[in-house]
Amino acid sequence: MRPLVSVIIPCHNAASFVGEALVSVMNQTWSSIEIIVVDDGSTDESSAILKDYTIHGVHLITEVCGSAAKARNRGFQEAKGDYIKFFDADDLLSPDHISLQVEQLSGRMDAVASAEWGRFYDGDLDSFKLNPEDTWRDMESSEWLIEAWRKARPMMQPGIFLIPRPVLESAGGWDEELTLIDDFDFFSRVLCHANEVLFTPGAILYYRSGISGSLSGRNNRQAVESAFHSLMRGTNHLLARRSDKQARLACANILQDFIYTYYPHHSDLTVQMSARIQELGGSCLEADGPPGFHRLRKLIGWKASRRVQRLMRR
Repeated sequence: MRPLVSVIIPCHNAASFVGEALVSVMNQTWSSIEIIVVDDGSTDESSAILKDYTIHGVHLITEVCGSAAKARNRGFQEAKGDYIKFFDADDLLSPDHISLQVEQLSGRMDAVASAEWGRFYDGDLDSFKLNPEDTWRDMESSEWLIEAWRKARPMMQPGIFLIPRPVLESAGGWDEELTLIDDFDFFSRVLCHANEVLFTPGAILYYRSGISGSLSGRNNRQAVESAFHSLMRGTNHLLARRSDKQARLACANILQDFIYTYYPHHSDLTVQMSARIQELGGSCLEADGPPGFHRLRKLIGWKASRRVQRLMRR
């Protein structure tokens, strides 16, 4: 019997693109799929659009959850699949994405399948470009995390991964206290409960970018605190599995990027983060920025350069 794949989609005010996302899942060449959408208190036309898809077998849950993490957990409560894919309502999958990932896993319940991905902008797929990464290969799962975090630019977007049910049940669900970068904590924990990450060439996630008001662009205190806790918890998952020099450095680098991102704001959080980095042995990550920032950084240091950069943005 072909394994069943559950695709769980949280939706909140995604009327502009949820239809496209659903069609990309419904058009998968892998036929043994159940699609579960959790309409989390949408106030736009999402609810009406989603109801139209229930006649095509989409399982719609209408419930005010209050966050994507809670909506995903709610969807998983209904899921019957052998494999689980969490998928955002604004992204797209290549037609053979799930088929290729299931075939790559070959029945294994101790490994997670990953995929290729790239960005497209303004809803224009002609702008799509793949974004090759050093993790685009089969890897032991803790090595995958170390490699992904080394440069502090990990792509841990939900639609990339296909998760066997036993791994997910062992790792536990989404942390409902988190909003911003909740996927970092979740997939750090999931991969630490798997033995391998199996890369799936040809399985593509089309990641929609440039959406006005998207969650990833939030910079308020609550969102920043969520990012802080997600990074702290996620790195602790890896360190609980292995705490050698490579793991500590990878964790220090991912935490250092938080400081670079938010300096000089939220000083109480950056002070805590800095102390944790020192406990881990320090970071080798350099501050990121455009060429002008790097030229200035060599003269006056990254902190003063970041202040100048923020003043110029104003």
